[in-house]
Amino acid sequence: MKVTNTNERDQTQTIDNSESNIMSLLYKIFGHPKKTSLENRLFNYITLVNGVLNIIGSFFVFYLPNAWFIFGITFGSGLFFILFYALSRFKNYTESLFWPFTITLLTFLSINWITNAGSIGGSHYYFIPALVISTIIMRHHRIIYVYLVYALLVGFLFTLEHNYPEIITQHNDLEERFQDVAGNYIFVLLLNGLLIFILVRNLNAERDKSESLLLNILPTTVADELKSNDFVKPKSFESVSVLFTDMAGFTQISETMSPEELIHELDEIFSEFDRITEKYGLEKIKTIGDAYMAVSGLPKENKNHAINAVLCSLEIIDYMSRHKKKRESMGKACWELRLGIHSGKVVAGVVGKNKFAYDVWGDTVNTASRLESSGVVGQVNISLSTYEMIKEYFYCENRGHISAKNKGEIQMYLVHGLNKEYRQGESVYEPNSKLQPILELSRT
Repeated sequence: MKVTNTNERDQTQTIDNSESNIMSLLYKIFGHPKKTSLENRLFNYITLVNGVLNIIGSFFVFYLPNAWFIFGITFGSGLFFILFYALSRFKNYTESLFWPFTITLLTFLSINWITNAGSIGGSHYYFIPALVISTIIMRHHRIIYVYLVYALLVGFLFTLEHNYPEIITQHNDLEERFQDVAGNYIFVLLLNGLLIFILVRNLNAERDKSESLLLNILPTTVADELKSNDFVKPKSFESVSVLFTDMAGFTQISETMSPEELIHELDEIFSEFDRITEKYGLEKIKTIGDAYMAVSGLPKENKNHAINAVLCSLEIIDYMSRHKKKRESMGKACWELRLGIHSGKVVAGVVGKNKFAYDVWGDTVNTASRLESSGVVGQVNISLSTYEMIKEYFYCENRGHISAKNKGEIQMYLVHGLNKEYRQGESVYEPNSKLQPILELSRT
């Protein structure tokens, strides 16, 4: 059974790698969803596909009257489409290429109508995917103008064919007509299917990108509620742990940095905070300047929220200590961290309409902020309510009652790490097999 499972995993991994390689190739050819717009990718798909199909199709027209002429316009238009693709993909001229592409496409179809038996030969079928193509890649161009051009041109061609049939090159016999109509119809059918596939594939990529952006702002359950109801009902949580951090000496050290270096440094630190909070199942709420706020125990309630918050905090403190040593070894100054945690009741919800944000409110939030500001640099400072929830598992130092702004005196404790019976090796925050079963960790 183990061998079978291993083989299945290997096969799945091989398939995943193959799909990943295929997608990487498609991204190189047509553009990456994160770097190019939907309209740009669709234009690249359509021009390249049409160019390739026209060039290949030009070699299958030699049974028709005026075969060399039809070959020339089919092959030539294919080269134009490839040129449009290259200008869009590598020069980003997509928007300015809409009308040149449309005019080239309609010119080719009009000549094909006249030289290839008109509607009797099925040439009119091609205007259906052509209009679909123009509609798909349309961006800021008014749709009424595009549809009017198509309507006038098709009307003109039908009128020309009806009033001056001698202008239209006809088939030599019924067999030739059957082959031409059948081929045109099958080609148009497959082309429409391909266009729909391209559109759906790219729309799915855009949807995934939008979903990813939304989930970077809101928790999954909150995002689902917002999409379903257009609003999020505020929810009260009876017991969560709120974590605040702040950089000590931020202003002084920041003055020695360039703006680019400052943003890069904050991004590096907060990105690592994001990874650590996600590891322990905390929900990042926001950053305000050099401050970072996260909550354990929401939106999914978790009875071990205080333990998870403290473990998270200890790892954050450890990271900042290592980061400081790395900066100092390069002769650079580094901020130190104050960190505070308080546990209690909060209300959570989404505020705003255009730039909405998931946030929490309540006295617990204010108290947690005071725990941070009254904390000790490089230490995890917690309140009595948090201490009562974690005291069995962690070694804590009683600081006594500390005066906090607008809060009077608050009983505070410093957490130095897990008790040895719950610790994995020498790490102060890695739980061993005795503690892990009772934790609800969201490890990545």
